[in-house]
Amino acid sequence: MPPNVHLLDVNGPAHIFYEAREFGANVDLHFVSMSDKSEIESSAGLFFSKLTDFDSFELSKNDFVIVPGLEFELLSDNTFLKESKPFFDWLHLQYKNGVNICSICTGTFLLAESGILNGKECTTHWRYTSKLANKFPEINIQKDRLFVAKDNLYTSAGVSSGIDLALYIVENLFGSKLSSDIAKEAVIYFRRSEADSQLNIFLQYRNHLDSRIHNAQDYMIKHICTAFTIQDIAEKVNMSMRNLTRLFKKTTGVTIGTYLEKLKVDRALQLLSEKNKVDTVAKLCGYKNSNQLRTLLKKHKSVLPTDTSSLK
Repeated sequence: MPPNVHLLDVNGPAHIFYEAREFGANVDLHFVSMSDKSEIESSAGLFFSKLTDFDSFELSKNDFVIVPGLEFELLSDNTFLKESKPFFDWLHLQYKNGVNICSICTGTFLLAESGILNGKECTTHWRYTSKLANKFPEINIQKDRLFVAKDNLYTSAGVSSGIDLALYIVENLFGSKLSSDIAKEAVIYFRRSEADSQLNIFLQYRNHLDSRIHNAQDYMIKHICTAFTIQDIAEKVNMSMRNLTRLFKKTTGVTIGTYLEKLKVDRALQLLSEKNKVDTVAKLCGYKNSNQLRTLLKKHKSVLPTDTSSLK
């Protein structure tokens, strides 16, 4: 908890972990000061008190340190940065020991000050990406991402994306069903209907900010049970096929064909788990017959459950 902390950067992720605990997950929450002050004032004027000193914790690889964002002006205050050096050193040590380090919004700057982002991919609020690049040129900044997660380092773009990141962490720790239940409880929009089982794909390929590609993905999800072409998608999002194909791969990291296959696999596994017949599942996945479905699932056999007797 830095001084001048942004409220939603704290309360958003904290509420997700609170809900996880309410659903029975083994989660302990601690609110920690990054200085020797047990009380700080937020950027909105609300005070936080009874904070624990950061150096009173011995952390392990099972722990997460989440550093929320703060008023940007403070990040240019040399006195603040100098006084915060013990925290930066502690944060660097935790990262080196395998502790999971996360940032929300301008909290990325505090991670950068500790040196743990050198040579790493990260993101921050869109308004401050150029400032982060200028101050820390050795960092690989991803400008179009809601969050970036790699190994034990997590950074997010700010405000509500901190909630997205928290849900991503919960899913990795406790499974997609719990994260989906929490999202429903917190009334969070996932860019998909309540019945869709595309949570994993959303987290892997939807953490970008290009509305045209989101619309293309929405179109594929909505029409998964019908036959359509890339031309159909392109017309829907007012792009040429060539530009759509290029931008989709650049934005998501996968081709349209690969993304659609993953959608169909997840949809098929959901329908099969609900004891639907293979022929029915094939039609609901946009295939003319069950052999086409079997061919698809055989191609992606690494994600199939142990019991696939219904496919034989």
